[in-house]
Amino acid sequence: METRKLYYEDSHCRQFTARVLSCEETEKGFAVILDATAFYPEGGGQDGDTGTLGAVRVLDTREQDGAVVHYCDGPLTEGETVEGVLDWDARFIRMQQHSGEHIVSGLIHKKYGYHNVGFHMSSDVITIDFDGIIPKADLPELERLANQAVWSDLPVKCWYPSEEELPNVFYRTKRQLPWPVRIVEFPGYDSCACCGTHVKRTGEIGLVKLFSAVKFRNGTRMEMACGKIALEMLNGAWEQNKLVSQAFSAKITETGAAAQTMNVRYENLKFRIFSLESQLFDAISQIYAGQKQALYFDDGLEDETVRKLADTIADKVEKTGFAAVFSGEDTTGYKYCLASRKGDLRQLGKDMIKALNGRGGGKQQLQMGRVSAEREEIEAFFKLCTCLPE
Repeated sequence: METRKLYYEDSHCRQFTARVLSCEETEKGFAVILDATAFYPEGGGQDGDTGTLGAVRVLDTREQDGAVVHYCDGPLTEGETVEGVLDWDARFIRMQQHSGEHIVSGLIHKKYGYHNVGFHMSSDVITIDFDGIIPKADLPELERLANQAVWSDLPVKCWYPSEEELPNVFYRTKRQLPWPVRIVEFPGYDSCACCGTHVKRTGEIGLVKLFSAVKFRNGTRMEMACGKIALEMLNGAWEQNKLVSQAFSAKITETGAAAQTMNVRYENLKFRIFSLESQLFDAISQIYAGQKQALYFDDGLEDETVRKLADTIADKVEKTGFAAVFSGEDTTGYKYCLASRKGDLRQLGKDMIKALNGRGGGKQQLQMGRVSAEREEIEAFFKLCTCLPE
């Protein structure tokens, strides 16, 4: 049961009428086959089209034994004529992406001789795998050439050479294919065997943006975007960069240098804070010198800072004593750290968690976690504690 493939006759066909040849209920929905369709089925790295057939919605499109199967959310009657309408924006975006990928792959094949060995078109970027290393320094020139092809508004030729013509037709491929072969040609840039849908002229691609090229296995994985998707991503990056520009009080074209300067200042400030913090913790620990236990509260400390303070105080209390540092507030609870030099904190930690509605754990001489209790409850619990078993 063959389906006439209108998407090959006219890739811009977005509305059509056709007769329903069959309709069967499946796990994926109602499988509808028409005598003709403009819905492109999933293949060649391109998703299947969606849209409507009459009153039902087409959720996905696949090809099976030459027939295009439309998976719909409702049934259609065999023999009836229905109107098909594509989700055109989604289809056109895929055509922009796919055609742009061809130009880039053609340029890379021409320059390096590399083959496209993997291709995935997601909802934003295109991912392409090449079987060779592409220097990052070459991306700007590749991008310039790809956009030159777009701005030249070249006609895109999709055709099936005859069996006699095919051996004399150059097309990018890793291996020779048996006839018939559909060739998609971008004059001067690429000629490739492809079953996907494409724009009619390169100008419709609008824009090609190369984002990255990283080493992947023995080759390169490239990320790129074209047309509307590329424009939306660049607009989003521009809006985010405006916020960065305002935050750094820098020109929008100089935010990178401003960020680097801020990072240096931040690292210097962190070092200064660390030094002052150590001096402060040393002073606090002196208060508890020689005591059996130290219970200390502070606001807004990070987990690592709570541990550092508890560890510093533990150096000053008795060897079988302990330091207990809590940071937080009554309404949200407290993070804690228990530290000792020789005492075993494990039972104390278990008892505290049970009494103060907490959670946590750790090693014999270091326990960390959180409790959901008020400060008065915590202080009352520790009034009953003296020293720890060795």
